Amino acid sequence: PHTLAALEAGVLSEWRATLIVRESACLSVQHRRELDAELCADVARLAGWGNNRVEAEAKTIAARLDAAAVVARGRAAVADCAVSVRPVSDTMVCVSVRLPLAKGVGLYAACKKAADTSADGRPGGQVMAETVYERVTGHPATQPVPIALNLVMADTTLAGDDDELGWLDGYGPVPAGFCRALTGEAVADAEPKATLRRLYRHPASGQLVAMESKARIFPKGLALLLQRRDRTCRTPYCNAPIRHHDHAVPARGDGKTSAGNGLGLCEACNYAKEAPGWRVSTGEENGEHRAEYVTPTGATYTSIAPVLPGPPVRRRLSLAEGRLSIDLITFDAA
Repeated sequence: PHTLAALEAGVLSEWRATLIVRESACLSVQHRRELDAELCADVARLAGWGNNRVEAEAKTIAARLDAAAVVARGRAAVADCAVSVRPVSDTMVCVSVRLPLAKGVGLYAACKKAADTSADGRPGGQVMAETVYERVTGHPATQPVPIALNLVMADTTLAGDDDELGWLDGYGPVPAGFCRALTGEAVADAEPKATLRRLYRHPASGQLVAMESKARIFPKGLALLLQRRDRTCRTPYCNAPIRHHDHAVPARGDGKTSAGNGLGLCEACNYAKEAPGWRVSTGEENGEHRAEYVTPTGATYTSIAPVLPGPPVRRRLSLAEGRLSIDLITFDAA
């Protein structure tokens, strides 16, 4: 109650109140009440405290009240170690690594040591970041990336005829100049093997409808097509990275293993759509691949696949439409 009162009074921000709750989550109800009273009963002592101070005080009190619970929580958290990546501005990404305290501090110290002993003129932050890259991949940071990067761009963009954006898996839209530079570096270097694969757009919608494949194993090629077409999870409002390539209408319900009935989905959404009451169907309208989701409550949501990178699709007129246009122009002129 004291934390809530401090929040309502404006002494604590929402995030600082969240920090207190997070650090006391491993305690018993009685100990949480004691921490709450000790830390926030006197709101005057909170004046001027920043996020780090609030977090440190909450940790200190929690460890004093129940050290065993804090230690057990730390041991259990090892299973939550993870690596994540998210795009930031200027064609950069932020890679986050969640590690136990000693390992995380050791990793940072090793990077800091590399930066402190570098004398090649690079900024310290750049040295630290490239040290992580080199030690994880085993590849010099000054050479083109040897790992597979799936970059989709129009042939006209590659040739320099236009500056339409490309699409880089795991990042998103990237400028044409960056696409050409990345492709040029890969092709010019003797070690990396750059492979070009033709993708075919629908003439009306601009969506991916076919893909040249060097492999002859259909499921693998189909999964790659879904990955290129959908880019991220096709469940409406999700947009998480694709982890599963599965049927909209399940195979047990006579759903076909095809591009039309296939969807790129994150793991959670793929499992969720199998729950009772969910119905997913796919179809095509004007060349657009559409997926319709019906929830257990009866709400309906539609997901439309994104278009491939490239210049705007020029809609072609049928013979009848062309004649009608000519007739209208003649009529207006008269």
